[in-house]
Amino acid sequence: MSVKVAIIYHSATGNLHHMAQRLEGTAKDAGAEVRRRQVTEIAPAQAIEGNPAWKAHVEATKDEPRATPDDMDWADVVLLGSPTRYGNVSSQFQQFIDTLGPLWAQGGLADKVYSTFTSTQTAHGGQETTLHTLHHMAAHFGGIIVPPGYTDPLKFADGNPYGSSHVSGATGDAPLADALLAALDHQVRRVLHVAERLTR
Repeated sequence: MSVKVAIIYHSATGNLHHMAQRLEGTAKDAGAEVRRRQVTEIAPAQAIEGNPAWKAHVEATKDEPRATPDDMDWADVVLLGSPTRYGNVSSQFQQFIDTLGPLWAQGGLADKVYSTFTSTQTAHGGQETTLHTLHHMAAHFGGIIVPPGYTDPLKFADGNPYGSSHVSGATGDAPLADALLAALDHQVRRVLHVAERLTR
């Protein structure tokens, strides 16, 4: 049986979306079943219209399936991703988490492998606190938190043992660096390895 991976994330201008796509591709290459799902965008139209990159991303992904509690229930592995908002997750991502109460109460979020990813505009913009917030959520779920740690020499290049993180730069659209792509690949392979060991 292949491992089932849900990639649940919020992306405003596309950075988390590109990270999620990389995670998806690597997981599929490793033989996993994957559901990549953005959470529903709940920001006011006025806010979206005021940011050309945000508007373009919403338009480009409008027909993609949205995250539901069923995607979490289905998965063996859940990769959670949110941009940083003042050192926390985005309100859009939190709103999705708030829909999981019934599934959580039934134990449907427990005993899964969880790992996390984020993006900020600046190098010290709250990446670690956002990743820790996502870890706290997984702990409440009864999940098995699998950070990448320093489990491969490449992690000393990207420098984040808590998850994978991107610095988008002053204009918010810096491409994903080679070190980050390698870190994303390592992260998903690691969580698949742990999940496979748990299901033996």
